Amino acid sequence: MTHSPATQQYKEKQAGDLRPGDFVYPPGDGPAAEIAGIEVQKDDYGVAALLLVTMVDGGTVRIAVGSSVPVGDGVPAGSGADAPAVNSEESTTEDSTPDPSDSSTSAEANASAPTEPAVVVPPRPETPPAYTRPSAEELALIPEPDGTPEAVVSAAAANHKGKNGVQVLADRLAKGINTKSGSCLRDLSNLAFDLCIVLRDPDHALAVADLLNVLPFDGNLDRWASIERALALSSFICREAGQAERAAVYEKLLRAPESQEEDPFKARINARVRQRSLNEPNLYDKEIFRAIDSGNHEAERDWRFLRLEALMFLRAHGGSKTIGEDELARRISNELESVRA
Repeated sequence: MTHSPATQQYKEKQAGDLRPGDFVYPPGDGPAAEIAGIEVQKDDYGVAALLLVTMVDGGTVRIAVGSSVPVGDGVPAGSGADAPAVNSEESTTEDSTPDPSDSSTSAEANASAPTEPAVVVPPRPETPPAYTRPSAEELALIPEPDGTPEAVVSAAAANHKGKNGVQVLADRLAKGINTKSGSCLRDLSNLAFDLCIVLRDPDHALAVADLLNVLPFDGNLDRWASIERALALSSFICREAGQAERAAVYEKLLRAPESQEEDPFKARINARVRQRSLNEPNLYDKEIFRAIDSGNHEAERDWRFLRLEALMFLRAHGGSKTIGEDELARRISNELESVRA
């Protein structure tokens, strides 16, 4: 006796969990069909929106990424009690129905069936770990600024008179610091890096960076890029100074955007993209080698500065699957020597 999907007990599976080889029940009362391939179609904003599922028999089913679909237990269509009923008009007599267990009949059927290249969907990423915001006690490790933001900048620049780069940034910021302005945040971030990397003044660099570090992630990636740089630099400074607990606070704040996505499917996709960027970081190798070959030392230094920033960001994330923390520390040391030479 056979049962339709409406009456038999079947399991449901999230569309994002489907894999080639799974058996799903297409719409209607047809039997379960085996998936040959899955193509992910994105919307106009580049977000996964639709799965185009191709069956072994050549049929296709479109499934929204957030849907749940009825699935079988690896049972081919028409293989017995677990298969849904087939419409009587489409049924044939028992004598004329090929026996699925007949290997020769199955081989002939497979040989005559048209084959289509299967588009295999990449493995589903793991559920990202929940982000934990620093506690009040941890945030207390970041000291309050000594005066107004403008006073902090002026105090940092006062120790480096005659250094044009720092003075230009400080003069511009002294007119007023607006934390809603992306250009203002970039100036603060650049000033902190110059103080630490070029002028070897990590204390004032950290004081300037802390003006950015306490700002929350508001979804604006352009503004966040400057805050992210400051957090990575601050983590590096504290690690070098032996302040591991304070460094850990900056590293937690650095991961703030990782838990902003509420949709579980999108969160997993974002986690996969983020992990790939950590595993395959852009360290500007081609640009640096090109500058070396042409003898352009200024361009080489600029590219190495960007590489140093990328390495600090990786270290603040605890490394990646391809570059561990010890290797990152070694590379950061090498780049510091290069840009300070």
